[in-house]
Amino acid sequence: MSHLRELGITREMVFPIGLGGMPMSIRDRPPEDQSIATIHKALELGVTLIDTADAYCRDESDKHHNEKLIYKALQQYTGDKSQVMIATKGGLMRPNGAWTQNGNPDHLRKTIRESFEALGGDKPIDIWQYHSPDPNYSIKDALTPAKEAQNAGIVRYVGVSNFSIDQLKQARDVVEIVSVQNQYNPWHRNPEYDGVLEYCEAEGITFLPWSPLGGMSRVKQLQQFTGMTDLAAEKGLSIYSLLLAWMLSKSPCIVPIPGASRSETIADSIKAAQVRLEPPEIAIVEDAIATV
Repeated sequence: MSHLRELGITREMVFPIGLGGMPMSIRDRPPEDQSIATIHKALELGVTLIDTADAYCRDESDKHHNEKLIYKALQQYTGDKSQVMIATKGGLMRPNGAWTQNGNPDHLRKTIRESFEALGGDKPIDIWQYHSPDPNYSIKDALTPAKEAQNAGIVRYVGVSNFSIDQLKQARDVVEIVSVQNQYNPWHRNPEYDGVLEYCEAEGITFLPWSPLGGMSRVKQLQQFTGMTDLAAEKGLSIYSLLLAWMLSKSPCIVPIPGASRSETIADSIKAAQVRLEPPEIAIVEDAIATV
């Protein structure tokens, strides 16, 4: 397995494991210094892609919290950050802490500009992703602001999230798409079955699995996967990094973005990037998660 993976067709390379910023900014967020230490640990260990969103916050009064936090952490980081890319998203709102879609082009123009400023306003957003397609607006109308922002030099690359193949094809008629961010984990393997993962691999689009470990409510269930616990122990891994290694083995276009709010957590996830699973080992994991 190559140590780095290509981001879409950009010819830019990213570390095989990214860092998901959401746990640092929603309800029950950790202290800021803990989050900054987590981001710094990820960078020290080689992570070059950090995933965030304008909606990673407690509610609308707190909008863009995670983007500002990541920018602050980068400003305080004394190591090399020249290869670090920030992928943010827009198109979800947080009224009273809920999650609602908003694909209104005027809203998206506004939030793209706000994300640009939250991330420092001194260089283009590396990747801006449409967070979730709003059925009240066409894909073309919703992505036109992203194309405009790209033309204006505010955004470098454009991606989408929670998209089907049909929606993805519509998006590509508007703007070049470098990434697709859909849910993918042992409990949610739709990308394997609905063709999105295969499509991304064939078209040279990076697939960013969100919630690759299933979220906090399911992480502990991994310990019950027959066969995986023994294999993880044999390879000197946690069952979580073993699962991420399995995910990396599924396709060269996959770059998981596990969320983390502790240095120890992201350090454990990053170990997956150094693991090469042989076919019999992949079969053990497949057999175990088939029971989910």
